[in-house]
Amino acid sequence: MDSERQTGKDQAPDDTTGMTHEEKRRDQLLAAPGAVESDADPRIDVTHRPGVTRIDIRDDADVRPGDPTKDPEG
Repeated sequence: MDSERQTGKDQAPDDTTGMTHEEKRRDQLLAAPGAVESDADPRIDVTHRPGVTRIDIRDDADVRPGDPTKDPEG
């Protein structure tokens, strides 16, 4: 369990970058040639309750899972 403990900045104990998970994510998503600021926008919402973690794709996410040629309602 100690290996999963996070610091106050949401860092792994052996993290030497000094960056939070969100800062690393943003840095990685914007590193690609031609990347724009909106590439780092959140795409999911995570809700934690005792014993349950729910992950929902945001309605405003530009990139969504699934086949883009099929209607998700059908």
